[in-house]
Amino acid sequence: MEERRQSKRMALKSSLFMKRLDGGKGEEVEIEIVDVSKSGVGFMCSKALEIGAVYESHLRIWTQEVLHAFLEIVRIEKKGSDFSYGAIFIGMPEMDLSRIVTYETVTDQLEEGN
Repeated sequence: MEERRQSKRMALKSSLFMKRLDGGKGEEVEIEIVDVSKSGVGFMCSKALEIGAVYESHLRIWTQEVLHAFLEIVRIEKKGSDFSYGAIFIGMPEMDLSRIVTYETVTDQLEEGN
């Protein structure tokens, strides 16, 4: 399969709660983040979300800070009883994007040292 990601992805153990923005259900959904980059996030979820839908999210990162972000679902794949999603960040502030880039840089440095 050809790599279509614009930015390097890295694993990040975290949780995320999402609310749909277009007047759909306001239900919050817990997900498991598989990877994150400055352009988007990959995650697993037991709930069926909609491709093309935009969700409001609160992403807890490695520093325990919570980043407020809007995510557009661009990929869905069924995996057993769960779903694997790919989403892109919509309008994330540059300051928050820089936190992700900083984590990527530190992770790369640690991997090179091993």
